[in-house]
Amino acid sequence: MIDFRSDTVTRPTSEMREAMASAEVGDDVYGDDPTVNSLQAYAAERLGFESALFTATGTQANLLAIMSHCGRGDEYLCGQSAHNYRYEGGGAAVLGSVQPQPIENEPDGSINLEKARAAIKADDIHFASTRLLSLENTIGGKVLSLDYQRQARTFCDDHNLLLHLDGARVFNAAVKSNCDVTEITRHYDSVSVCLSKGLGAPVGSLLLGSKAFIERATRLRKMVGGGMRQAGILAAAGRIALEKGPQRLFDDHENAEYLSAGLAGLPQLEINPASTQTNIVYARCRSDRAAQLRDYLADQSILITAGNPIRFVTHLDVNRQDVDRLLDAIRRFYQS
Repeated sequence: MIDFRSDTVTRPTSEMREAMASAEVGDDVYGDDPTVNSLQAYAAERLGFESALFTATGTQANLLAIMSHCGRGDEYLCGQSAHNYRYEGGGAAVLGSVQPQPIENEPDGSINLEKARAAIKADDIHFASTRLLSLENTIGGKVLSLDYQRQARTFCDDHNLLLHLDGARVFNAAVKSNCDVTEITRHYDSVSVCLSKGLGAPVGSLLLGSKAFIERATRLRKMVGGGMRQAGILAAAGRIALEKGPQRLFDDHENAEYLSAGLAGLPQLEINPASTQTNIVYARCRSDRAAQLRDYLADQSILITAGNPIRFVTHLDVNRQDVDRLLDAIRRFYQS
């Protein structure tokens, strides 16, 4: 089975499985798990922050970030397409009583900072207090420019806002931007990083920020049921993912470019290869046969997302031969 649905479907490598089996563990709620502590210390140093917190999921990391930056009745600004607004169950509002203020994303994934300025609430008892701007990089496979992120930092400083990055795929952004990841993370008060997407770990994300911020987030993690015990078994795989995963993201990007070029040669599909920046490819069926294509490919042991446009994602468990097999199967479908 070849799975192009997401980079969340990656399976742990043999090295990860061996590290998990032999991991030194303790009770992480007591702060006693040496493997978790080692991962957190390494992550903080690698991404340029004082402290880090190992969390079960990216959704949890983003929730803890918003709740640590904002109080009940506060507000955060985010993109209309932001994952922490659209796809995380409304957790900030439901669990944190923090109001999201979505702003339509620009075609490049950014948020127009003039629109963000207009969305900041006046200091008036009728309004929620605007505390935070949340950006996402990458977003829909698109990479925010380094210059834009510098502007966002200045904007937040000028308007007394905090700045959070949903950096689930921030290492993909760094690869595309041809920079070290710290050239991105240095602009933010907090960053979440997913270990279980392109980096290849089976479970886990990291939340990074100041020491005081991570102390608040740790308390909130316990509150929402995220306090784990012998979590070093998971952190051991996460450490390998963080150390070695970024080095091979270039392969995912190259495979995505190759896939885009192949799909562009099919008249039945609409795709702009130049729009593929990282490991995510979008193609639209010119007819109403997207569901039929999905079912046909499933019969060929190839999984893709439902819907139109179709999203294809390259990752650790997809190689160039797998991409060729996908393209050949799509050609056969349209020839039948």
